[in-house]
Amino acid sequence: MKSIIQAILITSVLFSCNSAEKTDSSKENSESNDTKSELISARFKPIDTDEALIATALLAAPVASRSECKVIGYNMAGEFITLKEGTNEFICLADDPKQKGFNAACYHKDLEPFMARGRELKLQGKSANEIFDIREEEVKSGKLQMGKAGSTLHIYYGENALYDPETSTVAGAQYRYVVYMPFATAESTGLPEKPIAANHPWIMNPGTHRAHIMISPVAGTE
Repeated sequence: MKSIIQAILITSVLFSCNSAEKTDSSKENSESNDTKSELISARFKPIDTDEALIATALLAAPVASRSECKVIGYNMAGEFITLKEGTNEFICLADDPKQKGFNAACYHKDLEPFMARGRELKLQGKSANEIFDIREEEVKSGKLQMGKAGSTLHIYYGENALYDPETSTVAGAQYRYVVYMPFATAESTGLPEKPIAANHPWIMNPGTHRAHIMISPVAGTE
């Protein structure tokens, strides 16, 4: 009987200790999360000025080229304008403040007629399929130019429209790259039509004007 009572007491003590440890651990995790949230809140700010739009748009461009890139896009007043003049081969498209999340892009200037036509058709209310079909016909006829094969689009995107003013880094954003190869196919490039694994290039829209090599680096490996 005595040994049974001792066993019960020991079990109670152990249960009490484990519960206390769990409570302390939960409290520490909660405090850690609160501290992290405060740091993020203090570090990252909304992209709510034209200067912030320019700074974050330039992040889509290669580092060595950023200072000389042209930046276009919607300003905070909702006007589509040239936000920054440039002198090199790149045009950066700033994030649209009215759209959810963050999406900036940078592309070779030879792609501008193609990109501008897409924006024009979208403003006319055309659907994605209609825009595809119209540009397909215009590229085939020679009416619309896409530049030389290999012209590249750099995309910097994420779910949060928040950035660090000191570095212009956008919270949680990552990169994706598109290399345009009009009318290329898996046979002409040797690339698969579906990604084999993360980080692997593949060809999308093969055989069309919008055929392109897709490269989606794993976050943090760009």
